[in-house]
Amino acid sequence: MNNRSGVWNVIRWLFGIGVFAIGVVNVFWGNDSAFGVFILLLSFVYFLPVNAIIRKMSGFSIPGMGIVRILLGILILWASLGVGELFNKVELMVTDLY
Repeated sequence: MNNRSGVWNVIRWLFGIGVFAIGVVNVFWGNDSAFGVFILLLSFVYFLPVNAIIRKMSGFSIPGMGIVRILLGILILWASLGVGELFNKVELMVTDLY
């Protein structure tokens, strides 16, 4: 593994952890827990070698999986920060925990 792919793997894992945390907040402190479960499931795109699993199960792979991950990340951030009011849910979570 070269240095550049290692850096991208770390970035992908960190983004996946962030998306997973967004999903957890939406599951427990959101008004739509199904949306939170959906975000949790989407976070696994950043953790697992999804392209290899799809290729093994179905025989075809998604070309340009990196571009798909970037577009999916933009969609997740837009849905969580804008539409899903993530900051209000985090404030509710902090108030509830303390």
